[in-house]
Amino acid sequence: MSKSIIIAAMLAAGIATPALAQDRWDWSGGRPGDRPYRLIGAGVQGLIPELRDTPRGRAFVMRNFDRNRDGRVSPAEAADANSAFLRIAGPRRDRFDWDARDRTVVVETREVLAPGWDRRAMHDYGFRQTPRGATLTLSEDVLFATDSDRLRPGAIEKLRPLARYLRDNPGVRVAIDGYTDSRGTDAHNQDLSERRAASVRAAFDAMGVTRARFSVVGHGERDPVATNATAAGMRQNRRVEVTLLGRRATEFARY
Repeated sequence: MSKSIIIAAMLAAGIATPALAQDRWDWSGGRPGDRPYRLIGAGVQGLIPELRDTPRGRAFVMRNFDRNRDGRVSPAEAADANSAFLRIAGPRRDRFDWDARDRTVVVETREVLAPGWDRRAMHDYGFRQTPRGATLTLSEDVLFATDSDRLRPGAIEKLRPLARYLRDNPGVRVAIDGYTDSRGTDAHNQDLSERRAASVRAAFDAMGVTRARFSVVGHGERDPVATNATAAGMRQNRRVEVTLLGRRATEFARY
């Protein structure tokens, strides 16, 4: 079987592995007759379904990312496993060929030389300055299905550069504020905004960012940024704002 060379930048909790290192993932496990793996630990819920809900995925996690061999999946280990699998499997991860195990992962030198967090990605968030700090706005369309607090599959990737920045800057504290439009009752909107803000915080927790650093508040339909009389205005009002407290938006203006 010919080797499929896949270029990837593997980071362990935000720290790059040695330059030009090569590794062969342990793809065994999860097949009939192999040792079954059970996932436990704080990071399990943060794993993508292809890893959490399949025998081969569970084996991939435990054989390659249980760094301290304690039999548990930490949030940082889950984040590393997700990142590795997504880079290897590509956009059609649901069709990943688990039996094509002859794969080599090459770590690019530029990832080792570059800063630990992605300056271009942080710039692209479009932070604006607010009295509390540097704030970015994430729309409902990016994060959630309509009237749901369940993150869309692409939402984690959207949040990943920010999680990497926060892991590399442990002193930065964060406020997460959820908002809705004016449809529905006040009680429903308040509850939905709280649940959505909490879901974003949980995503950061699953990516290895300590949850104690966050304040999480739902505002319901209060503080709209546009009119609720039009569909376009309501879309703008359905949002989650993430503020890096005390930071300047100009820190991310250049890359």
